[in-house]
Amino acid sequence: MAPRGSRPGEKKAAPAGPVIYAFRAEPTEVAGTGDFGFEPLFLLLDDAIKRIGARRIVLDTIEALFGMFNSQAVVRAELVRLFRWLKDRAVTAVVTGERGENDALTRYGIEQYVSDCVIVLDHRTRDEVSTRRLQVVKYRGSAHGTSQYPFLITDRGFEVPPVTSVALDYGASSERISTGVPGLDSMLSGGLFRGSAVLVSGAAGTGKSTLGAHLIDAACARGERALLILFEESPDEVIRNMRSVGLDLGRWVEAGVLRIWAGRSAEFGMDNHLAVVSGLVAEHAPAVAVVDGIASLISGSSRTEVSLMLARKFHMFKARGITAIATVFSQEDTETAVGVSLRADTWLLLRNVESTGDRKRLLFVRKQRGSAHSNQVREFMLTDHGIELVGVYVGPEGVLTGSARLSQET
Repeated sequence: MAPRGSRPGEKKAAPAGPVIYAFRAEPTEVAGTGDFGFEPLFLLLDDAIKRIGARRIVLDTIEALFGMFNSQAVVRAELVRLFRWLKDRAVTAVVTGERGENDALTRYGIEQYVSDCVIVLDHRTRDEVSTRRLQVVKYRGSAHGTSQYPFLITDRGFEVPPVTSVALDYGASSERISTGVPGLDSMLSGGLFRGSAVLVSGAAGTGKSTLGAHLIDAACARGERALLILFEESPDEVIRNMRSVGLDLGRWVEAGVLRIWAGRSAEFGMDNHLAVVSGLVAEHAPAVAVVDGIASLISGSSRTEVSLMLARKFHMFKARGITAIATVFSQEDTETAVGVSLRADTWLLLRNVESTGDRKRLLFVRKQRGSAHSNQVREFMLTDHGIELVGVYVGPEGVLTGSARLSQET
């Protein structure tokens, strides 16, 4: 056993990087006679520690050392001795191993007792979506989360998205920001609270995506960075479609203040999606974020799962002071919309109404925590300069819209 790239007995200068020992033990070449011990391994590790001043050691995997021996008593005794030897030298050791039978934490049943910290990695598939999860089962002398958390293996290495605050101790800003639609700002008593979570629900064609694009356009015009996450359209499609209503998002992408990320929801589980969003937030540091089309994530998942995922995402945004909008497809006040709306500070409901031979779009503020807001149902139009709320006219049967409103105006 020697460092990779060196010869036994050869003395080399202390390397600048880590020392890697690679060896292979073949069961057919091993015979157990008399007393058995791992003294040669200890000598090898001790030499490496002294030569480079190592403070960390990784043994990958423990089965490479003990897998070919049938004596459980010998293996358990040597494992205890190995861990004590490492502690005596004040080095941080990471030892990897296989799970045992019947979902046991370890193969030999002693590793978790002699370790200070035990981390379990899991890889599962549900509805053809693969998810990796991590759980800290034990950590002596330190408080730690005991839940299972998603993680990703990316080109940046091993990534675990930050866990949202259990205490919910993030701040609450009183600053108002514009939605980009002056009439809607008036309905919201001056706009949205910075760092708040907003849900926009409605049927197909009600203008949910356009409303989210207005918020992004207004943020970029103020010189703030923005993030747009898509599940139903490509970035080029959205840029083209928004130009039809007078919103040029492409200029903000070229300026580097807008980041658009698009991905198929079928390729992401709930946890993986949260990890991806966390990475995008860390890279781009937006002041405003829009998640367009979360209904795609709802497919194949329970309302509870979607609600919890959205809660974690909103908490992540709010902890960073990011104003976030999530759009969801729903038919009026369906159970799905009500379930996820509990997680939002502001809920904007959009509707399609057909009467007197034409179709109208209506908007009203279902709720806005911490602020007065309009209780009116407002008609709005998608024009070549964006969303425009029209005046309210009341007739014998209530608010007039469409051709009835035009007739009243005349």
